[in-house]
Amino acid sequence: MKVIIDAVKCQGHARCLALAPELFDADDLGYGFVIGDGEVLGELEGIARQAVNNCPEQAIEIVE
Repeated sequence: MKVIIDAVKCQGHARCLALAPELFDADDLGYGFVIGDGEVLGELEGIARQAVNNCPEQAIEIVE
């Protein structure tokens, strides 16, 4: 599975970063981005889904 962030929808609340710093980071303006290619290892799948569910703008998507 992979995670992606829609940069147009992201408003910089950084909930993804707070929940899953192994998967997400923020740029200088506070907008989230995916670390690396977005591939999520098995042990991080639950936390990735939690980040998706906690994004106020629904800017994060999981691609199976």
